[in-house]
Amino acid sequence: MRSSHPRSAAVAALVATALATGLLAGSADAAEGAVSADPIRIHDIQGTTRISPLNGKQVTDVEGIVTGVRTYGSRGFWIQDPDADDNDATSEGVFVFTNAVPTVAVGDAVKVSGTVGEYIPGGLTSGNQSVTQISKPTVTVVSSGNALPEATAINEYSVPAEYAPAGDPAAGGSINGLTLEPSRYALDHYESLEGMNVKIGTSRVVGATDPYSELWVTVKGWENTAKRGGTVYGSYESQNTGRLQIQQLAPLAQQPFPVANVGDKLTGTTEGPLDFNQFGGYTLVARTLGTVKAGTLAPEKTKPHAEQELAVATYNVENLDPTDPQEKFDALAKAVVENLASPDILALEEIQDDNGAKNDGTVSAEQTLTKFTAAISAAGGPAYQWRTVNPEDKKDGGEPGGNIRQVFLFNPARVSFTERAPGDAVTATGVTKVNGKAALTHSPGRVDPANPAWADSRKPLAGEFVFRGKPVFVIANHFGSKGGDEGLTSHHQPPVRSSEAKRLLQAQAVNGFVKQILAEDKNANVLVLGDINDFEFSATTDALADGGALYPAIKSLPKAERYSYVYQGNAQVLDQILTSPAIKKFTYDSVHINAEFAAQNSDHDPQVLRFRP
Repeated sequence: MRSSHPRSAAVAALVATALATGLLAGSADAAEGAVSADPIRIHDIQGTTRISPLNGKQVTDVEGIVTGVRTYGSRGFWIQDPDADDNDATSEGVFVFTNAVPTVAVGDAVKVSGTVGEYIPGGLTSGNQSVTQISKPTVTVVSSGNALPEATAINEYSVPAEYAPAGDPAAGGSINGLTLEPSRYALDHYESLEGMNVKIGTSRVVGATDPYSELWVTVKGWENTAKRGGTVYGSYESQNTGRLQIQQLAPLAQQPFPVANVGDKLTGTTEGPLDFNQFGGYTLVARTLGTVKAGTLAPEKTKPHAEQELAVATYNVENLDPTDPQEKFDALAKAVVENLASPDILALEEIQDDNGAKNDGTVSAEQTLTKFTAAISAAGGPAYQWRTVNPEDKKDGGEPGGNIRQVFLFNPARVSFTERAPGDAVTATGVTKVNGKAALTHSPGRVDPANPAWADSRKPLAGEFVFRGKPVFVIANHFGSKGGDEGLTSHHQPPVRSSEAKRLLQAQAVNGFVKQILAEDKNANVLVLGDINDFEFSATTDALADGGALYPAIKSLPKAERYSYVYQGNAQVLDQILTSPAIKKFTYDSVHINAEFAAQNSDHDPQVLRFRP
């Protein structure tokens, strides 16, 4: 069985389900065509929609020129008919899934007999579009050394500005049955080239090389450009049509994949078949790969805070635990000191317990935090103290056995922590009045931990601090992930974002808690921060800000600077700091040190806010 990507062997078992589903059944007319006297051509197989009209049918002696051979992962080869029809909606290329290492070579003219199918990378429930393929093939090589069909150029002129048609309500929002309009919609344009030999010219890198040897470029150099060279995802209608994933056909042992950062250029011509995979959708699998020309991008350093300013930051440190190499601790510590200018209060997300992913009931993170704070001191930073609440074992999601949690680091030379009957994993902190001012009943404490919104998710950590005699409330969050959401290239348009429901409830819980503080003191300094796992324009963020209780401070930045994470070539907001109404003047910085780079200490960029209470 095939897998859609070298890393996706785990989903290979879903192939049979994907091929057997009645949703993708061929039509009676297609069956008639399959047994007609005319030879079946590749464009007959591809048809004018995303689903082959010959799906599930046997085809015989389909002719084409081999344009690419893949010997790893999803093994097989692509063929293309050099004699195209006059319909732009029908692709002239198709993937032949061999399972074993193919015995053909690029330039072979072949005849292929086999079964037409629609393979869904990730399985039927993923929402992914399907790949039209011929499986269980019998292959005859007619001749070798033939010229390849000329590659179709994908560029800013060919890719439409509109991303996708609206899904058919009668088909549950699916676009599978809609006739392709490749001159109107970007997704239709790419689909009309599925399996064909395509090429791009010099293009800007908008997603750095990842551990799976792939990167993202944009063929539209002007589209929603980020200040530092990426492409900003600024709304649900700004999917950025020019993004394209790049992989290579050559095995890595034979040809190492280039290392590129955002803003670099992939120069020259990159050419090969256009595939569709589970991890990003349409992908140019390069037979010929351009050359990376490095840009000048460097990790940012935020401005040091003034004596009278309180600097508060948030940083997702990506499953930090004592079994990580010292180099990770040192790199993260250096970032805190040099790039974040040693903030007074630092909320950390994804601090794991003392033995990381070992699943043995350990919940303490004392060793993790001792090792990290020591590394910060060694890097020239302050002697941070910490406060946290240990989670219940296996109750907060994340890597199994890791027991991730949020933690406050604070510089005791600048800030004091107000200890108030520290809470435990299951005890909710509340709001009361002390000396006429709002106060937490438990500090540190957890916000509404019994609320079903936090099931299998990180509970918010609340703490009360004092800076220059002024109380400051900080609530550190790590909302539910986007796991389970459909990708932008889903066959449902708009894609189903099922994970939002949980984050909406989480945001409402935090917003309600902030309102309790403000009800006791409308001038309270409250900061809600962390890995919100959602965009600044999302319903989640709107719920956090409801009633004017909070303001998403990242909105104070120009749109070209609003991002903390890069996913599939989209620079986007996941990490945020929100402020209560009393915090009227502040400076905000999304400190870009990770997300744009192939070498990362974490996959998130930290956020810093400075203000005078």
